[in-house]
Amino acid sequence: MKTIKIKLLFGIMAAGLLINPGCSGFLDEDLQGQLVGVGALSSVEGLDAALTGAYKGLGWTWSMGFFHSTPMGATMGGDDITTHPASNKQEFREFDQFAVSPGNSRTGQMYTGCYKAIQGANNIIENWENTSGPEDRINEIVGEAYFLRAFSYYWLVRLYDGIPLIITPTFSEDLLSIGRTESSVIYDLIISDFEQAELRLPNSKRDPGRPNKGSAAAFLADVYLTMGGWPLHDTSKIPLAAQKAKEVIDNRATYGFDLVPTYEVLWANDPSGFNMPEEIFSLYAYDGVGQTMNAHFGFASMPGEQSGWEDFFAEINFFNNFPEGPRKDMTFRTEFELEDGRVLQWQDLQTRHPYYNKYYQAGDQKRWFSSIPLIMMRYAHVLTIYAEASTRELGSPSTEAYASINLIRNRAGLPELEGLSGEEFIEAVIDERAWEFAAERTRWFDLVRLERVEEANANKHPWDLQPIGGISKEDYTFPLPLTETLNNPNLQ
Repeated sequence: MKTIKIKLLFGIMAAGLLINPGCSGFLDEDLQGQLVGVGALSSVEGLDAALTGAYKGLGWTWSMGFFHSTPMGATMGGDDITTHPASNKQEFREFDQFAVSPGNSRTGQMYTGCYKAIQGANNIIENWENTSGPEDRINEIVGEAYFLRAFSYYWLVRLYDGIPLIITPTFSEDLLSIGRTESSVIYDLIISDFEQAELRLPNSKRDPGRPNKGSAAAFLADVYLTMGGWPLHDTSKIPLAAQKAKEVIDNRATYGFDLVPTYEVLWANDPSGFNMPEEIFSLYAYDGVGQTMNAHFGFASMPGEQSGWEDFFAEINFFNNFPEGPRKDMTFRTEFELEDGRVLQWQDLQTRHPYYNKYYQAGDQKRWFSSIPLIMMRYAHVLTIYAEASTRELGSPSTEAYASINLIRNRAGLPELEGLSGEEFIEAVIDERAWEFAAERTRWFDLVRLERVEEANANKHPWDLQPIGGISKEDYTFPLPLTETLNNPNLQ
């Protein structure tokens, strides 16, 4: 049993290398077979190579991380996305119907990928003081390591609640019986790590796809907003969420952040047109190197009539309630041209659902892989955090809160909000987040922190998947992978 456990948890922690997520110079290098150990971290080059390895768990095709439909499946408990009622989508359906089994391999992919990144980050954080080289360069690499560790733990704690807290890169016997750590302790580490990242990272990203100081501040704002809701209900963090979001907004020019002018630009999905100012943090892909291709765009989000895999598409009530305008037009695909020239409406598809246009590749390319980066947070997200958190803090919306949310509504072609009470404004912001970030792995986490999962899944359209049995707070998080709990009873 020990051998199996080592393979699962600490095989994850084997230091490996991934392409630099934003530097084309790295993309051409053959990094296969190179391992990063403590001795290799004595130079800046070795430390940077170890950082490249830390990205591997997050940007990996199929087996772990985010470059496939698994993150979409993990958030199907929201009311914005669903999956095929038959076909080979059983594991996706478990998420949408609140019947996730410990043996669901999709949860294992998220778990494995995040811990892979954590191990790589731990390796740097524990050993960087032995590295010789320019201080600012070392500091930047270490800042990125803290960012990746915080990012990974943030995803894990929201998916699973109590999880193993591992801050060492090396294996020891006691880790075979490690238990689950309270989520509040995990959040303490997340905050500390993002704070370290903010202190160490530069104002500008050294490459597309890497975080900068503003990225760390933006994620801190999101963490604080999340902590103000379920399960911690730490309302003392709400003012901090507003404060950090305001810092990012006030320094957007310094950090290089802004809204792009139109949704056509935002969702052009042309790999040559990325590194947009709206990207707070993205995972960059490369379709010419093995397991670094992004399978999130293309076939995964297309109907079978267009050779698609039908992994995910829009829930019908969500689509029907979505405000009309340029954002809706760009968010959804409702007409589908076939090879024979016929055009089908969404009601004529076998699945009878609209699809997400924002995940079609440029030119409607019919393939499963791409170099399109996966945006994990946008500047629009920061604007909504500030609007909500500042209003919760003050009790009524300020001029700045209105300005923040109206920037998004102006781009969406919607009338500006005005004259609302505090509660009315907060509800409007929550709705805006649902529409702006539809199918961007945000709605589910909002429903969880606001304790509205049950409400959002009531009265579903008859053509949507229905929950199996009742929904309770136990369904707000997932069981740890069976491969882990079988080999360590302390994780059950």
